[in-house]
Amino acid sequence: MAPDMNPPAAAPDFLIAAGWEGAEIRPLAGDASFRRYFRVVHHDRSAILMDAPPPHEDPRPFIKIARWLTERGFAAPEIFHENLEHGLVLIQDFGDARLRETVDAAPESELRLYAEAVDLLIRLRDHAAADVRPYDLPEYHREAALLPEWYCPAVGLDVDAAGYTEAWNRVLAPVLDGHMPVTVLRDYHAENIMLIEGSESLGLLDFQDALAGHPAYDLVSLLQDARRDVAAELETAMLDRYKRITGTGDAFDVAYHVLGAQRNAKIIGIFTRLWKRDGKPRYPGMCPRVWAYLERDLAHPALKPVADWFDANVPAELRGDPLAITGE
Repeated sequence: MAPDMNPPAAAPDFLIAAGWEGAEIRPLAGDASFRRYFRVVHHDRSAILMDAPPPHEDPRPFIKIARWLTERGFAAPEIFHENLEHGLVLIQDFGDARLRETVDAAPESELRLYAEAVDLLIRLRDHAAADVRPYDLPEYHREAALLPEWYCPAVGLDVDAAGYTEAWNRVLAPVLDGHMPVTVLRDYHAENIMLIEGSESLGLLDFQDALAGHPAYDLVSLLQDARRDVAAELETAMLDRYKRITGTGDAFDVAYHVLGAQRNAKIIGIFTRLWKRDGKPRYPGMCPRVWAYLERDLAHPALKPVADWFDANVPAELRGDPLAITGE
């Protein structure tokens, strides 16, 4: 289903109120949610119009976290104007240079840019978490449950749901006990990290779902990227860099793989849901990459209860692209 990229009806009046009367509105790519984005061009200046229509979307968390980040020296978009009734927000335009395309076009930059992205997360550790909900055990369970809820039925599997929950409880509970929470951006990957012309800072996008949780989660988002292949060698080098600079050891390594497995199980469920419920068939094709990350994590000894569940419930030949598996 192609997204509707016509500007929202309230956009012209909104832009007049923002001081951008007569600006040209150009559609940009949407995302997996109801949010849509437009580039607004007026003479020699440009901005991004975010359309986050209520009741499906609420732009207030984005605005809150953007301001929290900029107050602490991180490059989040400046908020120029907002209309919460219509879900419209005019924000700073970081341009089109995403980390993903930059590295794909210049592979020699990959190590340097990923190191910068890792160092940004290390800086984030220096700040007490924002005033947001905790990323707690019930939330992790709810997310992990998306795999048996959506993926398993899609490929014709009837699985042991209670055993799945118990397996996750055994591996998650020790990881979440006693760590110092940080602001977890939750979608920190190569398509949400911008290279801003004239700036030494990496630009941050798509952080409206931020929670206060374990610092390993965003590192997993970056190094087990659902939308881009990250080589195992690069992942190991960047994980080692993070641990060396922060002084973390084996406990962090366990947390990284446990939360990696949890995140990848969640993503497989979400990508299947985007296909089955929302009519977006491009997402199942990314599931094989995510399965590869998940199996990499499940090989860690700390994940044995979850790995055993997968071995008993999801045969190897049914781990992949659910659309291709079913032939739909």
